[in-house]
Amino acid sequence: MAKSYCKHCGSSFPNVRALTSSTCMRHPDGPYKGKHVLYEGDEKDRYTCKYCGRDFSTIREMTSSTCMRHPAGPYKGKHSPSL
Repeated sequence: MAKSYCKHCGSSFPNVRALTSSTCMRHPDGPYKGKHVLYEGDEKDRYTCKYCGRDFSTIREMTSSTCMRHPAGPYKGKHSPSL
């Protein structure tokens, strides 16, 4: 059974209902100010940032660091997974 992942923090949940029922620590509006959002891509061995192209082994690892090519400015936002 496939897990559901949050595209902001990379946390995994057993299903979409569990994912969308709790708040996200890395939500763009601020810590715990919004719900988790479903990452709609497939589960992969490597995840690529849609802004800079850097590879990561997990979504959680990706979303925990800042991106040098983020649209908000260099190092002003987190990496984001591409589909």
